[in-house]
Amino acid sequence: MNCKPLLFIMIAASLSEAHAADPPRRPNILIILGDDMGYADVGFHGAQDIPTPHLDALAADGVKFTNGYVTGPYCSPTRAGLLTGRYQNRFGHEFNPSGGVQGLPVREKTLADRLQAAGYKTGLVGKWHLGNLSEMHPQRRGFDEFFGFLGGAHSYTAAGGILRGTEPVTEVDYTTDAFGREAVSFIERNRDQPWFLFLSFNAVHTPMQATDDRLSKFADVADTRRRTYNAMMLAMDEAIGSVRAALSKTGQSENTLIAFLSDNGGPTMVGVTVNGSRNEPLRGSKRTTLEGGVRVPFVVAWPGTLQPGVFDQPVIQLDLHATALAAAGVNAPPDWKIDGVNLLPFLSGEKRGAPHDALYWRFGQQMAVRSGDWKLVRYDSNADTQTGGSQPVTAAKLYNLARDIHEDHDLASAHPDKVQELQAKWNAWDEHNVAPLWGGRGGDRVGAESGKRPTKKKKKQVIDGV
Repeated sequence: MNCKPLLFIMIAASLSEAHAADPPRRPNILIILGDDMGYADVGFHGAQDIPTPHLDALAADGVKFTNGYVTGPYCSPTRAGLLTGRYQNRFGHEFNPSGGVQGLPVREKTLADRLQAAGYKTGLVGKWHLGNLSEMHPQRRGFDEFFGFLGGAHSYTAAGGILRGTEPVTEVDYTTDAFGREAVSFIERNRDQPWFLFLSFNAVHTPMQATDDRLSKFADVADTRRRTYNAMMLAMDEAIGSVRAALSKTGQSENTLIAFLSDNGGPTMVGVTVNGSRNEPLRGSKRTTLEGGVRVPFVVAWPGTLQPGVFDQPVIQLDLHATALAAAGVNAPPDWKIDGVNLLPFLSGEKRGAPHDALYWRFGQQMAVRSGDWKLVRYDSNADTQTGGSQPVTAAKLYNLARDIHEDHDLASAHPDKVQELQAKWNAWDEHNVAPLWGGRGGDRVGAESGKRPTKKKKKQVIDGV
């Protein structure tokens, strides 16, 4: 009797059972960050003059957040909050670092640290802006691989300052294209293991530089700055398209959680270096706590796991940290003091309602708190005067965002109880913050201290290892 066919069947069945018993592979995590984008400058927010088909497709495949926020109206504080999952005011990273010893305190753990410890391959492509010291280098902060630059801005065509790891890159064509290619390479090389990639574009931050072929597509745009901005947005959209194509080609689309957002609103106000962005229907600009400074395009997609749709409750970039950890099966103990909320139960329908009772902002003398539809805010009055001079911060103003998204009608005098309630919430939140480690002058004109802030005096904070 020939037993070989029976033996083959038994082995195949055994392998099949073993395979079925294997736990599912943990999902990849991809966070894509735009830089200084206008709220109005994507198709899924109604942009007509900039084609963003790949971002629009991502929004159509995922969940679009109509009330997506970041914790800071500046580049570096937002990144500090995103990577730690904590309000950056908790550890003094309130303003942009200006070099020297300034940067994300090394005692703070990053999302890359936590996912790397959980067995993920980790990579950063693009802008860092969290410190230039060797101990603050991305590869000392949990990232296995780094291709990009350390500072807050960079030429799109010059290689000086671009690093691969710690080694200088000698040639670069156009940084947005290069960052797209590096991201594709990372995805292709790591297809057989779970990975976390932070794709941090410098587009569309100044300097305003675009490729000739893309500029030619906007020849009918009279405003030269807007024409260049449009071409830069197109380049970023194309790079994101190539990244999603790589996920599809390598069979990783349905096993990759993708988040896309901007680091702050577009710089549209007199007194900041504008880039041609637009924030309609929001008022305000980068560097203000008005909606135009902190509400941003915000999308989360996980094909096959999350149903596409729209989520209207307020969320913030801190939530992406908590959501990524949950998706990766990483438990976040209380002593991590993460301020973000895991959004997955809310997006799946397991939980209903608002992920947060309130969201908070502190940026020097500027502040804001949003609870439900109500927002209490003090902001740089340059947003009102448009003079570009040294202006004080406004008195506290109260807006109902459901009826007044442009923040035109101050209701503080009509609702003093609501002002008191929101101020009390903000005061309680601020008790757990520390004084800024730097900043409060120059570009951060409004200063680092608020005369009305109730924060208790704390001991001087020191950056560990510096």
